[in-house]
Amino acid sequence: MTDGWRDRRRDGGIVIDIESNEIVCEGLSMPHSPRWHQDTLWLINSGTGFFGRVDLDKREFEPLVFLPGYARGLTFLGGAAIVGLSDRRENRTFQDLELEENLKQRDAETRCGLLVVDLSTFDAPHWLRFGGIVKELYDVGVLAGVVRPMAVGFRTDEVRRYLSFPEEGT
Repeated sequence: MTDGWRDRRRDGGIVIDIESNEIVCEGLSMPHSPRWHQDTLWLINSGTGFFGRVDLDKREFEPLVFLPGYARGLTFLGGAAIVGLSDRRENRTFQDLELEENLKQRDAETRCGLLVVDLSTFDAPHWLRFGGIVKELYDVGVLAGVVRPMAVGFRTDEVRRYLSFPEEGT
């Protein structure tokens, strides 16, 4: 059924082992970005606002850190997880989700940015907030060895200075 997941956003999410075709965890709310790291299956239970891990023996999600935003995108760097957060959309994105309730309980506002989670303490000692027109992130990645990264906008003259295309035959 097209868009059938929208009817079960609160608890209809699952994680499937694609080799065995078995469901390894269910009852999730809009799960996102499952990743293997240090022999653990980590994921974001986006509809609740929690980052955590899956206990494969119990087949349950273990929430570990609350995320103040709609989380999408997860990567690891050493002993840290880096999670992407999106700000609230103007439409009904969080309506009827546990995320909305969890934000209210914590008197928290959504933000767009990155949250760094220490995997040994499950504290979030670092974050980077994006302002302006950037409201949503869809994934997170680490660029190994890059010293001075930058983002170049397509609506400014910068794009002409930073992008070049090789000529044919060179």
